[in-house]
Amino acid sequence: MTGSALVSTCSEMLRGRALERGGFSMLPGGVYRSDATAWAVLSLSATMSGGRGRELVESGRTRLAASQMKDGRVSVSPSDPGSFWPTPLAMLAWQGSERHAKNRSLARNFLLGVSGSHWAKQSNSPSAHDPSIRGWPWTEDTHSWVQPTSLSILALRIAGDGGHERVREGIRMLMDRQLPSGGWNYGNTFTYGKEQYPQVDSTGIALNALAGNLPPNEVGKSLKYLQDQVRKLRSPLSLCWGVLGLGAWGKRPEQATAWIGECLYRRKIYGEYDTTLVSLLLLALEGKGGIVSLFRRMKEGNS
Repeated sequence: MTGSALVSTCSEMLRGRALERGGFSMLPGGVYRSDATAWAVLSLSATMSGGRGRELVESGRTRLAASQMKDGRVSVSPSDPGSFWPTPLAMLAWQGSERHAKNRSLARNFLLGVSGSHWAKQSNSPSAHDPSIRGWPWTEDTHSWVQPTSLSILALRIAGDGGHERVREGIRMLMDRQLPSGGWNYGNTFTYGKEQYPQVDSTGIALNALAGNLPPNEVGKSLKYLQDQVRKLRSPLSLCWGVLGLGAWGKRPEQATAWIGECLYRRKIYGEYDTTLVSLLLLALEGKGGIVSLFRRMKEGNS
């Protein structure tokens, strides 16, 4: 399939998960989820200019706004307000929508004001990273980890807060968690003196957050790790973040579109991909220069 055909297939899959009251489900026939809605909206925003697609994007944004709490957070479920990790995703979904500027501002203020649990580094700690450097956690009152920190940095950078101290500290946190041999995992480097293994998805997300903030030599081993790994992958989460991570540093593989096509075909064997994964496939097809570059292009297209 051509790149445009793959984009159409992914877009149609997402449109099939739109709900009558606005928003999206994680799988066909499912119920509303804030994270699924945010992913679908931000990916469809990159490919649609009008008509039915635009209506679904706007209704999804409005449904997300109804999910937002007074302090600006967007949680996975109203019954679990502490699981606020979808907040940066919602912020990205509202990007470019004047109608939801207040929601975006509330989410921004929430992210700038929250950091999770941190403490001074102890000499006898089994872990090697510096736990005093603040990033962002998955859930309230827990430690900062690589993926929620990277998503928060992306959301704040795209909103124009790239120079804010919280973003700069988040970047320092990511660099502190980079493995000496290259790459990132969930957020630890050594445990009891043993270097931990990297993960492709965490590495790709981190490299998207860091692109444009550091010289390439500071992440050279991590880029090499991704280049070595991504060619072997056809699972959507790792493949897409690997492609997006390399693209953010101008190293998108020439075969990326073909690999995404192979990945999409495999759903016929293994079953439907959830909305997060379909959205990432769409973003990997459209975001040839990474997430920040994609949003910059979207902004230029709307100006």
